[in-house]
Amino acid sequence: MTVYAICNPTAGHGTGKKVGMQILQALKDQNIPCMLTETCRPGHATELAKEAAENGAQLVLAIGGDGTAYETAQGLLGTKAALGIIPAGTGNDFIKTIGIPKDPIKALEHILLSPAKPTDIGMVNGRLFLNEIGTGFDVMALDYMLQVKHLCRGVLPYFYGVLMALFRFRSMDLTFTVDGGKEIRQKAFVIAAANGGHIGGGILIAPDAKADDGLLDIVVVGHVRKRDLPFRLAGLMQGKILKFPETKFYRASQVSFSSPGMRLNIDGEIISAPQAQVKILPGALLVHR
Repeated sequence: MTVYAICNPTAGHGTGKKVGMQILQALKDQNIPCMLTETCRPGHATELAKEAAENGAQLVLAIGGDGTAYETAQGLLGTKAALGIIPAGTGNDFIKTIGIPKDPIKALEHILLSPAKPTDIGMVNGRLFLNEIGTGFDVMALDYMLQVKHLCRGVLPYFYGVLMALFRFRSMDLTFTVDGGKEIRQKAFVIAAANGGHIGGGILIAPDAKADDGLLDIVVVGHVRKRDLPFRLAGLMQGKILKFPETKFYRASQVSFSSPGMRLNIDGEIISAPQAQVKILPGALLVHR
């Protein structure tokens, strides 16, 4: 078996390139043939993954962050090739849900020893996502996080973003429908549709999310009074979002939502969208986990 590896050399402020070389050497040490290609532009990992699958690849490694994993998965969707995620980014959130070690070499060992399993993926407005999508407070926090992401790794940039957004965010007018049910309108702090549990380098937005249950975990936090914001922030950092009195929780196969001037956070990328039509694709992707 030849392993195809797709490496984002700029992931993790350049960590990706170093990790790519480490993985290549580790495979050589085990006499496992490997073809490693570095990405050079957005969307390139998708092209490379499609090409690998067409060439009969059984295992395609995505070496980078959540964005690299997402792009690689996009190229493997509908093929028989399996995805293996080697963390080398700043957040590396999806691996926390599927049980991949944070250390790249240990991640490789885990992938080589673990069979590929059908894994759920999400779809929003026809676009794939692996981990989570949402709108509201997290989008503003992500805006601020991206301003300092190059300075440090892990949860610290997102924590900075959360603190900054606390002073400026105002509850949004949210309209949402779960599994085609009754339309609900309310003031809201955030809505998240999650396949994975973590965002922002380790913050639990959906503590009970599983990537193989065929369902989305939908978390809606209603209007939070300013005086309660520090307590909700502390609770968020402790993974207690489902215990907030303002929180509604649903587990469903689809959700649609909208808000005036809405911007969506899709696995860490922000886009503008008037409405989000979200559904889960059960077991649509083979992933070593």
